[in-house]
Amino acid sequence: MTTPELQLRFQTVVDQHKKILYKVCNLYCRNRDDRDDLAQEIIIQVWRSFGKFDERYRFSTWMYRIALNVAISFYRRENRRTRYVISDEEHLLEAIDETKNQPEEIRLLYEFIEGLDPLNKALVLLYLDGNNYQEIAEVLGISETNVATKISRLKSKMKQEFRETGQAESQAKSRNET
Repeated sequence: MTTPELQLRFQTVVDQHKKILYKVCNLYCRNRDDRDDLAQEIIIQVWRSFGKFDERYRFSTWMYRIALNVAISFYRRENRRTRYVISDEEHLLEAIDETKNQPEEIRLLYEFIEGLDPLNKALVLLYLDGNNYQEIAEVLGISETNVATKISRLKSKMKQEFRETGQAESQAKSRNET
């Protein structure tokens, strides 16, 4: 296959799966500049590996694996870098929660996911995207049993946190009414 044909094929298949790119970038980055940088890094890595793609497998699974590996590396690198940076007022304004106009349940879900480690973030993303346990296991390189166990634990943890949040809000409302 010639380079122009390969590039066209690459652009077509990435365009068909761009939602994966958006989901991963939105999950791992809070501000637009970081999301753009991460998206670019993912595209570069997908392009570098494109010739090694085995067509016996689903492209989406392969792309998820690359995207999540790049995102986790990016997240760790950015976390180390920004840990030592003091933000000025403008940067603080950029960090304002973009989920503030979402329904309460969605906002709580985003907060829950944000507090997870990179592997569990990836697991939740894949689960919420409708992937079955086998597909999640393939992307993350863990066993299906491990996927099932982790999802069960995350669901329990999330229910507990939502209950605690609901109780705290109810108590605050009753205090304000008196």
